[in-house]
Amino acid sequence: MIDILALIYMTAVSGLSLFGLLGLFTLALYWRHRHDTFPLPELNPADLPPVTVQLPIFNERYVVDRLIRAAVELDYPREKLQIQVLDDSTDDTTAKAAELVRRYRRQGCRIQLHHRTHRDGFKAGALAAALPQAQGEYIAIFDADFQPPPQFLRQTIPYFVKDPALGMVQARWDHLNAADSPLTAAQAIALDKHFAMEQTVRHRADLFPKFNGSGGVWRQACLVDAGGWHDDTVCEDLCLSTRAVLKGWGFQFLVNVTAPAELPANITAYKSQQARWAKGSFQCLRKYGRAILTDSRHTRTARLYALLSMSAYITQPLLLALLLVQTPLLGSGFRFPANMLLFSLAGLGQPLLFILAQQALHPDWKRRLRYFPALLLVAIGLAPSVTRALFQALVGRHHPFIRTPKRGGQRETAVYKPTRDWITAVELGFMLYALLGFILALKSGAWGPLSFLAACILGFGTVALLSLRDAFLP
Repeated sequence: MIDILALIYMTAVSGLSLFGLLGLFTLALYWRHRHDTFPLPELNPADLPPVTVQLPIFNERYVVDRLIRAAVELDYPREKLQIQVLDDSTDDTTAKAAELVRRYRRQGCRIQLHHRTHRDGFKAGALAAALPQAQGEYIAIFDADFQPPPQFLRQTIPYFVKDPALGMVQARWDHLNAADSPLTAAQAIALDKHFAMEQTVRHRADLFPKFNGSGGVWRQACLVDAGGWHDDTVCEDLCLSTRAVLKGWGFQFLVNVTAPAELPANITAYKSQQARWAKGSFQCLRKYGRAILTDSRHTRTARLYALLSMSAYITQPLLLALLLVQTPLLGSGFRFPANMLLFSLAGLGQPLLFILAQQALHPDWKRRLRYFPALLLVAIGLAPSVTRALFQALVGRHHPFIRTPKRGGQRETAVYKPTRDWITAVELGFMLYALLGFILALKSGAWGPLSFLAACILGFGTVALLSLRDAFLP
């Protein structure tokens, strides 16, 4: 039995190390491409093409005003700018949106409200339903938590005009509320690493670049050629961009063009968001894994990078497996091999990407890194909810799109209050289990696992306690 547990332990460590090596590979590619430049093409203002801005919303009473106002204030010729508010709301958001649309229409804006009384297909369904009425050659998409700057379209559209093969332009997400709490600051660090490092590499090295669901612009011809929006995954963005890449369309990521957005303000909302991203990524892996593997347009390196990136959330169940077998191994007196240090060194890849991203984006990057421990603890604490999402992707047939509630700078009220979730009890159970392993390690003098076990105690405990606070406090 101990041999089986040891094999599971080594398999989990090897899997985690593989994704650490992926981080080191990303770091090397970033270093190679870090000085690549993509100057804004010159374009006569009279030659600006028509653009449609789509704003998908569902029960967003706190941010709908901010979102629509930002879209209306985009610096673009009014006769060439169409705004579609795609509303599936079941609360007073619809009335708020309707009044805003009427107000801006009186001011001469080309803005329409598309309200559905159902949520068929969720966000993908709303985008698909409105597309036949989209009059723009290009489709810009902003989720409810975004506040695009006025110059956004003028910073992105010229790239399409210059390159007829360009299908999509993605901007970097910036953060409206990163300074609100250690939780939002930790999320900002995580997203900065994804955009400044991973997205930069995927686009510049042509490693299956992707759309992030918001803060980007599609050429409508590319969107249609790739098959339009599908609703059979909860990551409609990754689903569509994968098909577009397989079709041979070009993608452009602009690290210096930002689309500010609101980060989830509480741990329950963040868990919901991360679970959805994990489930959708795994669904896309199952849906397109074979097509990616056999795609002759891309190198083996690009295909492998795409497959590993889509499966990256598997690190969470690997972490749980590592914890589950470690305690009985400690109790049996098992001694962990000394060469495990080599696996630990591979794990440095991902932390280095976090640090380098902060250095690349922010002059005060050293100060921001004080929230790195919070990021580590939250990442560990999310493992049960993410693992559940991956399991649901494997066995489930119905996958509702769970919205991430936004506050718009306001204190959360009972209107969008988080529901209680049994996964919190699982998080507390893992915290106690890690505590048992920590005590066994101390008694047996096994000092190597102590830091990992301590991080698990703090990570699961932190996420569980924050979840209980969300569920029981007003």
